[in-house]
Order: sequence, then structure tokens, then C-alpha cells
Amino acid sequence: MFKEDTLKDEVILITGGGSGLGLSMATKFAELGADIAICGRTEKKLKKAAETLKEHGTDVRYYPCDVRDYDVVGEMFDSIIKDFGKLTGLVNNAAGNFLSASEDLSPGGFKAIVDIVLHGSFNCTHHFGNYLIDNKKKGNILNIVTTYAEDAGSAFVLPSACGKAGVLAMTRSLAYEWGTYGIRVNAIAPGPFPTEGAWTRLFPNKKFEKKYLEKIPAGRYGEHEELANLAAFIMSNMAEYMTGETVTIDGGEKLSGGQFNFIDSVMSRGKLKMAFKMLKKMK
Repeated sequence: MFKEDTLKDEVILITGGGSGLGLSMATKFAELGADIAICGRTEKKLKKAAETLKEHGTDVRYYPCDVRDYDVVGEMFDSIIKDFGKLTGLVNNAAGNFLSASEDLSPGGFKAIVDIVLHGSFNCTHHFGNYLIDNKKKGNILNIVTTYAEDAGSAFVLPSACGKAGVLAMTRSLAYEWGTYGIRVNAIAPGPFPTEGAWTRLFPNKKFEKKYLEKIPAGRYGEHEELANLAAFIMSNMAEYMTGETVTIDGGEKLSGGQFNFIDSVMSRGKLKMAFKMLKKMK
């Protein structure tokens, strides 16, 4: 459905773009002609990803950055705009998550996830929005949330649920408030799309994964390209009248309730807590 120049003349920043779904989206954007900026905390990973992305022939640059630091994020945006001459799109993809019984959460563990997910998304969005407004430019923001950001919530991932719910509220609030400036703000709520980082933190063993797969009506996990295609559509001029929307792509998994509610049916709560502790040690 896309032409090779669908995203030509676009400059898009993808946070957490060095791996996983962030890299998959960056790859699709580059294939469609966009210049790409990626950021993350691990320079080695970013450098490797940038080298791969450059194979598509567009300008690609990477920026080591901790999105939790507002001032550092501002410096990054200044560098991107100086390097590319402009910035037209932002994908807030950087996130973190882990399984835990909520009563066993530490304040630091809760804060770590909310800082990345919610504060990080705000920091990038605030800097980007002010750049667009100050320069009277239109722009496009895409937030990656979760299927449990609204409605059911989810057990055992409380920090992520709270952070993503905040990002979803920000999406809708800014879509209305910034619509007058020509800034579109949308979200994608992915279901299960396997990535190396997330899978090792969220599935203690094969039994858990098998049980999870059984609750997906489509009977399979998502392919990265499926999500990347959706993101490309939303970031393109084919969706110019679309703002304030959240598109779920999950094979129907959301219809079965909170994403991780099922796992206490796999084993007793005591054994479950032991499994969570083992996962924490493996990080």
C-alpha cells in the first residue's frame, strides 16, 4: 500500500529506536524515504542500528540520551534540529516493564518505570511541541501505549499500567489542545509482539508463554512489520485528519481482559512471587 517516497521529506525521531519495535518502525520509515533519528541509553546498540538503517539510503543519526532527563532531552532536540535542519515527527517508544506482585514493589522500582514511560514521553513531547509551535510548523506525534492503558488495566505490571495510562491521557489531551497548531497526536496499543528484551523480563518459563498464546483469539503473536506498517500509515499524510486516536493491534488479545491477569492461574501466588524474584535476578 505504500510507495517508496511515502515518508520522503520527513525527519522522524524514534525513542528507544536501537532495538525491538523501535528499530522495526525506524526501518519501515527509512524504507519509505524518511530521514531517521534514534535515541536510547546504549550507544553501542544505537550505532549498530544506525549502520543497518543507513542501508536504505536516507540520512540516519543516533543520539545517546536518557529520556528521563528533561534538560538532556532538550539538548538532544537542539542537536537533531541542527543536524537535519528540521524535525517533523516523534515516536515515543522508549519504555520499561517487569512483572511483580504490586505489594512487593519498591518505590524505586515503580518510579523507574513511570519515569521512562510517562516522564520520558512528556519530556520529548514538550520539547518537540514547543519547537513546532515556536516555528509555526506542523508535526506528528505517535505514542506507543499498551492494550491495558485503559479499560481493564492489568495485574502484576502496575508501574507500566500507570505510566501508559498517563501517556494515553496525554495523547488525547494534546490532540485537542495542539490541534489548532497543526500538530497531530495519536497512539498505538500493541498486544504481544515478541522482542528479546521484553520477552525475557515478562515470561518466567515456556508454560507461561504457552498459556499466554492460548488467550489470543488470532492464535499467534504479532509480526513486527504489521505494527511498523500501522505506524507508517499514521505518520504519513494519508492520515492527516486523524488525531486523538488509539489504534489497538493485538489479534483480539485485549478482549480477554487485562494482559497479564492470567498468570496467577498458571501457579499459586507464592510460586508466582518466587518466579518474579528469579526474573529480577536474571536482569
